[in-house]
Amino acid sequence: MYDKNNVFAKILRGEIPNKTVYSDDNVLAFYDVAPRAKVHVLVIPRGECTDSFDFTQNAPADAQVAFWCGVRKTVEKLGLRDNFRTVANTGRGAGQSVMHFHIHIMSDERFTEDF
Repeated sequence: MYDKNNVFAKILRGEIPNKTVYSDDNVLAFYDVAPRAKVHVLVIPRGECTDSFDFTQNAPADAQVAFWCGVRKTVEKLGLRDNFRTVANTGRGAGQSVMHFHIHIMSDERFTEDF
């Protein structure tokens, strides 16, 4: 069940400030407050989805397409086209700390090597 008081829901409502990178009617991208890379941005849909399974099963197809377009636009805005990684943790056991679907976009010179 989606918790309307999770930190990302509060950010979407403007109750908690963020450092926005990209925003449109469907997504919000902002810098992570506890970065794990030189660039660490979170992209969240504006809808109420707990994780990747919830999002892909329950969000309308146009919202899913719009989300991935928002991820692409965020990467382009950051100038990371050829040097980034995306991560989506699903479930607390996998390290998801906020139960609102989100993608981490991370970049660091370490990523120039094969991994």
